[in-house]
Amino acid sequence: MTATDEGPARAAAGRAAERDAAPRRDAAARPARRGPADPVRVLMHRHQKLCAHAVDPLEIAAGLEAHGVTDRTAARFRHRDVFSLAEELYARVPRAESADRPAAGQRTCPPASSPQERSGRVRGWGGRGAALHLLPGAVCLATVTALASAGDEVTPLFHLAVGAVGAALLVLAVRLAVRAGPLRPRHHGAPSRTAGLWVCWTAGYAVYGDWLLGQLLSGGPDLPDVHPRAAVATAVALSLAVLPAAGCARWFAVRGRRGLAASRGLAEFAARVRPLLLAATLLFLGALAALLLVAGVVLGEGDGGATAAVAAAAVGLLLFLARLLTLHGFPEAATAGLASAAVLEALALALVLIARLPGLAPLDLPVEALTTTAGPAAVPAVACTAAALVLLVHGLRALTGACAHSPAPAGSGKAHRP
Repeated sequence: MTATDEGPARAAAGRAAERDAAPRRDAAARPARRGPADPVRVLMHRHQKLCAHAVDPLEIAAGLEAHGVTDRTAARFRHRDVFSLAEELYARVPRAESADRPAAGQRTCPPASSPQERSGRVRGWGGRGAALHLLPGAVCLATVTALASAGDEVTPLFHLAVGAVGAALLVLAVRLAVRAGPLRPRHHGAPSRTAGLWVCWTAGYAVYGDWLLGQLLSGGPDLPDVHPRAAVATAVALSLAVLPAAGCARWFAVRGRRGLAASRGLAEFAARVRPLLLAATLLFLGALAALLLVAGVVLGEGDGGATAAVAAAAVGLLLFLARLLTLHGFPEAATAGLASAAVLEALALALVLIARLPGLAPLDLPVEALTTTAGPAAVPAVACTAAALVLLVHGLRALTGACAHSPAPAGSGKAHRP
């Protein structure tokens, strides 16, 4: 190549290099397109079904929170909190209206299309549900009436048989009541098999525990000539309290859903729900106190003292808070609270029995001092009050999360039996 040809060749090479560099400069100047490296896209694929069927961003936020996504996790996806992340997912994932249409001959239960419709699931508390919640009180009153009408003419065996049948029917009635209406769990997670045993122990101790502890402290009971003395007013009040418990649980659930629809963030929603939980707790406690007062006056057992009333109220409050936690997806915490109260009550009885062994007499001194000061009812009062306060503190944290009020999956009410 001659020197005269080198000039045009170099100019052509320079122009080709500029053409190759232009796309690279344009690509660098343009913002990066979302691709596989987009972190939010990973969540879109992972929670595609949740995002596609959600009716608002808060429902997605509730689902993310239920899967362990926190504000700190949202920061890794370049968002300030979970709600902001849920808003982007709601905006980017297309709705699945066409996927919700059932095929020919197929029956489905589509999700609610609005927060009001989702709240309507909780409001669906018909006459049948209310009747089931009245059933435990009716069974208990019928049993008490049968025992009272029998009088002293019948044998103790007859009283024992009637009481046993009444107790079995009462357990069945309570089981039916908690499987209907506002007391039926609608969220993932079912109570453990031992939860029912803890409930039976706690309620049974509330009815017979004071008599049994008094017998043990006095050296008894003298078997076989033993006639258990039940706290009839407490039993009637607790069985009748199933209805106000269902009403308070429904009130809390409906207003929690309304707060979920009206809130613009998880912190705002938590601030709305905390007063609701405290109000529902106080409403139930007031209703239970009224039932205890009326039952004590009508049945002539109003002389049990303030400690007995506090103990009965603490038992009812513990059972209510445990059920409320179970309803909203926290059965483990509910079982732990019931178990702690039952263990404390059983420990008090065990210490009195162990103290009868040689050299172990001082073991029952704490129980004896407590009962001497405030009566045998002080044991369930202390145990159930402490457990109820722990559950209330836990509920102020757990029940104020959006996941505790998210719509239940279809068929969840049938998948888990309380």
